[in-house]
Amino acid sequence: MKLLVVSGRSGSGKSVALRVLEDLGYYCVDNIPVNLLPTLANAVMDKYERVAISIDVRNLPEDPDELAEILTYLPRKLELTILYLDADHNSLIKRFSETRRMHPLSHQSMSLDDAILREQQLLDPIASRADLYIDTTDLNVYQLSDQIRERLLGQQSGRLVILFESFGFKYGIPKDADFVFDARFLPNPHWEPELKPQTGLDLPVQQYLSAKQVVQDYIQQIHQFVSQWLPELEKNNRSYLTIAIGCTGGQHRSVFIAEQLTALLREQRSDIQIRHRELVRHHGHKV
Repeated sequence: MKLLVVSGRSGSGKSVALRVLEDLGYYCVDNIPVNLLPTLANAVMDKYERVAISIDVRNLPEDPDELAEILTYLPRKLELTILYLDADHNSLIKRFSETRRMHPLSHQSMSLDDAILREQQLLDPIASRADLYIDTTDLNVYQLSDQIRERLLGQQSGRLVILFESFGFKYGIPKDADFVFDARFLPNPHWEPELKPQTGLDLPVQQYLSAKQVVQDYIQQIHQFVSQWLPELEKNNRSYLTIAIGCTGGQHRSVFIAEQLTALLREQRSDIQIRHRELVRHHGHKV
């Protein structure tokens, strides 16, 4: 039986995740106390092939070390995966303000700000054990649903799914990145007035960067690095690999390089995805 434990800070999208999992054929149980996990697993093991269980901060043991102990009591035949959802602090505050929901720790006379920080500390033992991590800061409900399906598809197929993600360093490094490559030292189309308003998806920017040998060399060396280590990563039973390419604003260089790498890897394998974080954030592109 496959057991998927879904956790994360309140407001990060756990309820969306459970709905998607139900659609994918998982038997879903919402908010079970962690110490009942082994009992539930034994009870449903012969009935269901795939079970998803949501755990939030209210259902964790008081002693953080107890969590690791409970997980060791799960049946050995079980295939356990922990999916952890999170978003940045300001996004969580905004989501609670918009929905007017009560934070689960608010009853402890904490401000919303303090409750969100405290929740992060309490969930750290489960976050640190996560097999799959999704940062939902810039994702809408549909994008989050797509990401969950894509990541679980990689797990079910036993193939390593690779995501190339462009981003801007000025907005922070993606939290779910496995490898980060810095493109800030490369020639910058931002300083060309006619190219500044465009992105790495536009032909003039692509032509500008393609003409620079240093850009071509960098793309080839990243491609060589990824190709060399993919077999070792696949041996490690990984299901998802995020390779982040960053430039200053995430509009030109990182977008172009991510596109080029995606095209090169797709010549070798089909399970390659691409996402341009800042284009989603600033332009609403679904990419």
